[in-house]
Amino acid sequence: MNLLVLGPQGSGKGTQAKRIADDHGIPHVATGDIFRAAVEEGTELGKRVEPILASGELVPDDLTIALIRERLSAPDAANGFVLDGFPRTLAQAEALDEMLAGIERGLDAILFFDLSDAIATERIHRRAVEEGRADDTPEAIARRLAIYHEQTEPIVERYRATGKLVPLHADRSIGEVAAEISEALELLGEGATA
Repeated sequence: MNLLVLGPQGSGKGTQAKRIADDHGIPHVATGDIFRAAVEEGTELGKRVEPILASGELVPDDLTIALIRERLSAPDAANGFVLDGFPRTLAQAEALDEMLAGIERGLDAILFFDLSDAIATERIHRRAVEEGRADDTPEAIARRLAIYHEQTEPIVERYRATGKLVPLHADRSIGEVAAEISEALELLGEGATA
């Protein structure tokens, strides 16, 4: 099962992606986590992306695509993956589709976590405090949400046209959203075996 999660920061997509990954025994491939780990470890990649992350801007496509290609080619992703945090632009979505075709993979579903900016901002502030995330400053949050609306929302329409987009009401509790996802994935599984 190859899944992509889309939605604004704070929509709960990372939390749900981890649950899906655990439930289905597939990796949760979160580009933000990979980049933050690289920064903490002081790797060459980390040194390149640290100022980009701090400003709230997007990491360049070539770096991100190479990282994802390598990660999705790993043995633990052979039976599927949950991709989180990429693509964030139409160009990235096209590059992802090309890259997946190149490794003979395709997306089975795109889970779209729909959430208002007000609730997203509130959740991100809470996460920043709880997790001590230095990159979740008010300025960076506002910038990331603006970038999301400008650059990422058009991807939703692109994937809606494929018939694989699953809209989710992300303003509800973790359990309620998880139940909606489980139901959608069961239907997806039934469709695959029909």
